[in-house]
Amino acid sequence: MYTLLSGLYKYMFRRDEYCILILGLDNAGKTTFLEQTKTRFNKNYKGMTLSKITTTVGLNIGTIDVGKARLMFWDLGGQEELQSLWDKYYAESHGVIYIIDSTDEERLQESKRAFEKMVTSEVLEGVPLLVLANKQDVENCLSIPDIKTAFSDCINKIGKRDCLTQACSALTGKEEERMPPQKHLDLVSRAESCDHGTIMSY
Repeated sequence: MYTLLSGLYKYMFRRDEYCILILGLDNAGKTTFLEQTKTRFNKNYKGMTLSKITTTVGLNIGTIDVGKARLMFWDLGGQEELQSLWDKYYAESHGVIYIIDSTDEERLQESKRAFEKMVTSEVLEGVPLLVLANKQDVENCLSIPDIKTAFSDCINKIGKRDCLTQACSALTGKEEERMPPQKHLDLVSRAESCDHGTIMSY
């Protein structure tokens, strides 16, 4: 009887777990985005002081619950020497959030190279992708069309996967408000593909 009740309890309260990678160059705002996400969706979470966040060396992990799904975010360091470790986490990921620093035009090509290497990995083939153009609160930052133009030769390499682009400011939380919690779940749960190699505005 105990075994039966235990099994029933686990079935009723179990959560499907999904792992989402947060990638991008160092100083793109990945950890700030993760902290804002945890603060927004975890009622009792007291986040880090955003202005005191430093460059990630290694890995930050955050978890949020959306409905009956548990989303585990892995925020990986973006320094050049750490990018070689990204592919160690690909096999376990169900979605990727790639964050671009919209204020750093000088490193845009560097970000594109990292993005291109990531999307061409066979391990990530078909894995949904969300591209965030961060720091849109800063005056004279690059716009979504600017970034799409810079990344245009990557389009055919994206392959058949769900791929959305979104302008945001991780520091202020603006624009992210348009993305309800269900969208985080949609990133990993939708099986349908967008048109081949198309980056769509969300």
